[in-house]
Parts: sequence; C-alpha cells; structure tokens
Amino acid sequence: MAPAKVLKEKDANKKLLKDKTLAVIGYGSQGHAHAQNLKDSGYKVIIGLYPKSKSIAVAKKQGFKVMSTADAVKAADVIMLSVPDMKQASIYYKDVEPNLEKGKTLIFLHGLSIHGGLIKPREDINVIMVAPKGPGHTVRSQYLEGKGVPALIAVAQEGAGCKKGSAKAIALAWADGIGATRAGVIQTTFKEEMETDLFGEQAVLCGGVSALIKCGFETLVEAGYAPEMAYFECCHELKLIVDLITQSGISGMRFSISETAKYGDITRGPRVVNAKTKQEMKKILKEIQTGKFTKEWVKEYDGGLKNYNKLLADGEKHLIEKTGQRLRSLMPWAAKQNIKGAQASYSAVVNKK
Repeated sequence: MAPAKVLKEKDANKKLLKDKTLAVIGYGSQGHAHAQNLKDSGYKVIIGLYPKSKSIAVAKKQGFKVMSTADAVKAADVIMLSVPDMKQASIYYKDVEPNLEKGKTLIFLHGLSIHGGLIKPREDINVIMVAPKGPGHTVRSQYLEGKGVPALIAVAQEGAGCKKGSAKAIALAWADGIGATRAGVIQTTFKEEMETDLFGEQAVLCGGVSALIKCGFETLVEAGYAPEMAYFECCHELKLIVDLITQSGISGMRFSISETAKYGDITRGPRVVNAKTKQEMKKILKEIQTGKFTKEWVKEYDGGLKNYNKLLADGEKHLIEKTGQRLRSLMPWAAKQNIKGAQASYSAVVNKK
C-alpha cells in the first residue's frame, strides 16, 4: 500500500472559514483546545453548552460567547460535536438536527456515532471529521509553541446542494485553524478511523498494555517478590521504553537497551504475545467491524453502566494501584499524582464561581 499523502499549511484554504461562525458543542479536553486555537487563528468561535454545565464559567472567563446548544447550532455555519460518544446521539436529535439548516457542516472528532450508526444525519449537510492524534492539552500547548499535533480528516458525506469539494476543504481549513497542518494532516474515512482507533485502544494501548502490566506484576508478586520490585520492573520503567519507541521506533529502542535486555526481548517477547494473542486480537477486530462492540457498549451505557463501574472499581482496588501510589509519592518528577482528586478539586473551584 502506498504511503498516505501528508497535507500541510499550503494545502489549506485559510480564507474559507473567515466569514463563518464556528460552534464548538462541549468544552472538554478537545473542545476547549479547538475553540481556543481557532479563536487565536482569527476565527469567530462560539460555545454551545447545556444550561447547568460546569464549563460555562470557564468558557466565558476565557473570552467565549456561550449559548445553549440549540442556539449555537442556529447561529453557526460549521458545528463541531465535541461531547462524549454515548451522549452525541441524544444531543444531536434533541438540539442539533432541528436547528441544522441545509448547507451547514457538522464535524465529529471520532467515527463511532456515524460509522456505528448511532447518528444518521440528513443528506443536505456536510458531515466531516477532524481528529487530532493527541489529547486536547497537547493540541493547545503545541499550538502556543508555534507547532501542531498531526490530525486525520474524513468526509462521511457532502451535503446535497453544498458546494462540490466543500466538505474536504472545510475539514482541512478547520485542521489548519487548530494548528494540525503545521505537523501534517492525513485523509482517511470514518470507517477506517473508528475501527483502527477502537482496536488500538482495546487490544494494545489501553486494554492490552494494562492487562500485560497487571499480569507481569501478579506473576512476580505470586512468586514471592516484593510488590515494590514488581511495580518498578513491570510498570514504572514502561515509560522509559515507550519514550524510546516514540522517539526512534522499536529498532531504535532496541539499539538503546543492553544486549541482555535485547536478547530477552527478541526471544521471550513472542512467547508472551504470540499466535494465540494475535488470534484473540482478530476476534476483537471482528467485533468492532461487525458492530458487536458498539451494540454491547450502547446496551451497557443505557443500562446504567453497572458492569463498567464494577470493573473500574475492581481495577482501582488492585495491589498495583496501592503500590504505585506510594512509590510515585517518592518521585517528584512524576507529579501526576491523583488525577481523579485533581478533577474533583477543579470541579469544586468552578462550582464556587
């Protein structure tokens, strides 16, 4: 397969959105970054939030006009739906679609709602995606440094009656406005983005890595080794390896480690992640491709997240969490500390304002 074309600043029409009103629905991790970057790029941006949202005070303090979701959709030409996946359909059908005039453009950050069939948009609007490959705070910080985070763009449909080519052009202009073209933008499809994104999260980045860490930790502890030693070797040092891979690839990481570590890597690694593991990965991918995962997730969400919450709570009680929290307190450079606690404190401050 030929390498994908990388689109840069020269490929974007920077004037395309200048006379338009852009609405960001939601002001969370990605929403705040898109809104602030677009505003700093010279565009007119408004924020759409539900009446009692805790983000209203924050968005107003940062200089944005905040409106109800319905009013923001009415006022805007281009609307980004930057709210959690499982809330998008209800917000879309209640507040977005009734106020979405023919010829407007709707942007998603992820392909699940469209490719998963949770939202079926009218045929008279553009439906596109702009998906930065990094968290919102990085999208913002890189922009402020004059750099950018790479992004994916996709077109689900070009609205009937919309100018030919406008969907892709708007996606690229929005990506340019948030700084993504400084790094590079690649065009994909809603299908490819959704299926690869979910697979990566489940089989490798979150599910696979988390399970591998806990399994290694448990193996050492059950063999009689101290939990602290198990944590250092199976969790703490993972960042060092991932940083090397991020900087130089797997081969570059191997160049940087000892011969003993390298020999253990190439001879023992395939015994842990093997043909059986790959077979299970293929099953996971098939569940994503057929829609089985989406149906299961929607059913779990609509059912009150009972199993979801139980599994998360069980994970928080694991010995690796208690061990890690104590050891991280000894590492001032790893000052992430209690993220959940920090979020609670942030919410308390916002509520007082």
